[in-house]
Amino acid sequence: MSASQTIRQIHRWISAAFVLGVVAYMTAMSQGTPPAWLGLFALAPLILLAVTGIYLFIRPYVARLRRAPQPG
Repeated sequence: MSASQTIRQIHRWISAAFVLGVVAYMTAMSQGTPPAWLGLFALAPLILLAVTGIYLFIRPYVARLRRAPQPG
């Protein structure tokens, strides 16, 4: 498996963890005021999603620049 496929797979699993964190937080909110640290269960995967998402977004543009013919 290539590095890009590995990053894509990691991104998918992190998104599942993010959804579970949001569901847990919403469930806790329905029971009353949740502890502040519980929000970090959704925030931590969100930061990782941003990093892997930016990588996956920029990767095709970088590849296109590398394939562009060099002047001269």
